[in-house]
Amino acid sequence: MKKILMVLTSVSEIGNTGEQTGYNVAEAAHPWKVFKDSGHFVDFASIQGGQPPRDTVDPEDPIQVAFTEDETTRAGLYNTARVDVVDPEQYDALYLVGGHGTMWDFPDSEGLQRLVASVYDKGGVVGAVCHGPAGLVNVELSNGFRLVEGRRVAAFTNDEEVAAGKDKVIPFFLADRLEEQGATHVPAEDWAENVVVDERLVTGQNPASAARVAKEMEKLLAEVIHQEKAEEHDEADALRAEKDAEKATKKAAEAAEAAEAATEH
Repeated sequence: MKKILMVLTSVSEIGNTGEQTGYNVAEAAHPWKVFKDSGHFVDFASIQGGQPPRDTVDPEDPIQVAFTEDETTRAGLYNTARVDVVDPEQYDALYLVGGHGTMWDFPDSEGLQRLVASVYDKGGVVGAVCHGPAGLVNVELSNGFRLVEGRRVAAFTNDEEVAAGKDKVIPFFLADRLEEQGATHVPAEDWAENVVVDERLVTGQNPASAARVAKEMEKLLAEVIHQEKAEEHDEADALRAEKDAEKATKKAAEAAEAAEAATEH
């Protein structure tokens, strides 16, 4: 079992439009189910902490309904940790949930930037979907390079932003900003599932991509688990060999003592 932290926006309004927003429930619920079904522990954090605002729930989607009704999840969302105080050592993976609000509070959150960089630097997996990759903007790793520099990524496209009618409201086009920071944005058709994996960074284009982002993250975590088990097996073999050698040495010493005693008599 691995520990995965899902990070949510704390912004409840799209710009100054008065239109309510929050984290995208589908983009949280479907990955949550993937992680939960795989036996991983899922925790929640947000930029401001406390109870984060959420977008609308689709009552026809049983996974969204299950997510909102799960008692453990509801308790975790009732009072999320603030990203500034989260200990990155506690988590094996981060998943940045989308929603238009992320465009306002993810990019400039130094706490989120530190968290993402720390988890990735220590060998963890980082995933983000739709507008969630806004949380990859401005993230600098310990080697001095930006996380997205030289990487292939997916995110909500300019065309999708226009189709959603938010192109005149958002502070910037996410795909363009990622490319400005050295990434190669890999788009697919509007609203089509599109997930890109680049080493331990997994990104998805839109809500339809959320579940697969989690599945690709799960594959990477499974590789880590397999490697850890292999290392544990090797350590056990080495310890067993060491104990066998100690026994053999002790047995040889006892035999030598016995032979010496017999000679003396």
